[in-house]
Amino acid sequence: MSNISRGFISVFGSRVATLVLGLLITPILVRLLGSSQYGNYAFLFSILTITMTFANAGIFDGTRKYIAENRVESNWSEHVFAFYLRAAFVLAVSAALAYFAFSWSGLSGRFFGDEFEIYFYLLAILIILRQANSIARGGLMGLGLEHRSEPLSILKELLYGFLGLSLVYIGYGLVGVLVGQIIATLIVSILAYAILFRHIRFQSIFIRLPDEFPKRELLSFNSLSVILILLTASLYHVDILFLRVLTGDQATGYYKAALVVAEFLWFVPHALQTVLLHSSSELWANDRTEQITELASQTTRYNLSLVLLVAIGLAALVRDFVPLYFGSGFDAAILPLLLLLPGVLGFALARPIFAIGQGKGQLRVLILATGTASVINFCLNALLIPTYGTRGAAVATSIGYGSMLVLHVIAARRVGFDPIDDLRLTRITVVALLAAGAIFGLSSAIDSSIASLIVVPPVGFVVYAVLTLRLSVISPKETELITQRLPEPIRDQAKSIIQFVS
Repeated sequence: MSNISRGFISVFGSRVATLVLGLLITPILVRLLGSSQYGNYAFLFSILTITMTFANAGIFDGTRKYIAENRVESNWSEHVFAFYLRAAFVLAVSAALAYFAFSWSGLSGRFFGDEFEIYFYLLAILIILRQANSIARGGLMGLGLEHRSEPLSILKELLYGFLGLSLVYIGYGLVGVLVGQIIATLIVSILAYAILFRHIRFQSIFIRLPDEFPKRELLSFNSLSVILILLTASLYHVDILFLRVLTGDQATGYYKAALVVAEFLWFVPHALQTVLLHSSSELWANDRTEQITELASQTTRYNLSLVLLVAIGLAALVRDFVPLYFGSGFDAAILPLLLLLPGVLGFALARPIFAIGQGKGQLRVLILATGTASVINFCLNALLIPTYGTRGAAVATSIGYGSMLVLHVIAARRVGFDPIDDLRLTRITVVALLAAGAIFGLSSAIDSSIASLIVVPPVGFVVYAVLTLRLSVISPKETELITQRLPEPIRDQAKSIIQFVS
């Protein structure tokens, strides 16, 4: 459990830092590009993400999962890394060549406009670099070196923000965004491999794998992972693709802005998902089912408590935040954002549950659950977007996202653990309702948007935290375990505050 906590702290810290950087970068990027170009940006990166699903082929997850299992076979970690690195190289080069051919043949300009020709050339380069970075990061995380891999994600965001925004500012538009991504990814990948090859021999990537190495097992996991990741990616990107084709770039830009804000809810769940896949793999490998259920149910409860607070805060402050953050022209993003929040909340809870099930390797049940949600999402987007535009996309996506929670709780029980065994839903609901009354009331009482954004979040957090402790959503024993993992100067102060509140 200490390894999981240490890994989570590293990943969570990285997520917080990249979230803060993203909060700083996004409004500047939106203003420099404009709503139409920002819509093209969202469209391009949706295409890139779906392409990377095929090119990566579950290799990032497989690398983390199998290296973390640390089997008794001699040089197991090196063999796993070498196997996945070779596969990754072939897949990435194949995808990049396809993009080059698509652009060189003139098809990119014919389908999307002449300016897209250079975009697809740059995307081809970015595919290879992202693949390289993914393998190095997966290797470091599988070895339990999240404290080395995750700071590189922060560096990548910093480099991209500086280079990308600078190039956009001097007139390179989306080309500047892509070049910034390419340079940042290249630098971080070089650093990641420099760290990794201190723990895995560089020569191992050229050595022939032993005959007894379980290639079939790894390939089976990856082939199913591709399906699973593709279905999950469709949940993120089908709405953007439909909107760009059916309603144009400006509406897509407004909707993308709503998604960016709604997905603030995911920064903690995403960190949990990243850590729990390879951490739970080790527990599954040792048949520690009771500990997995305890881990899953506690994680779900903590996750729900925190994500509910963020959702309430966003809902209360959305009319103050969106125009200030994106500009007054983005008022059209407010209603889609409010419609998205319930579904984003459900998906946030499903993410760690999904990862623990994936750690066992029984992917068929997860594919069925995710596939059902994906079909719901696709059909509703196809049905509602032509008539209702961004509002239809938000409702469809919210329902699709929300169904992930229900379906993956059912799937988890089929896999062999119960993520809602100790949810304490009644207490959490009472806390949420009381805190929502205070947060919405305070927000309504303050006329100034800036003052509201400064005052409401800290006051709302204190109210919510006090209610959470007083109603024992988190028990005294659990708070003791949490505070023990804090740095020593903070630990005593945290204990004193919790004792006073409780």
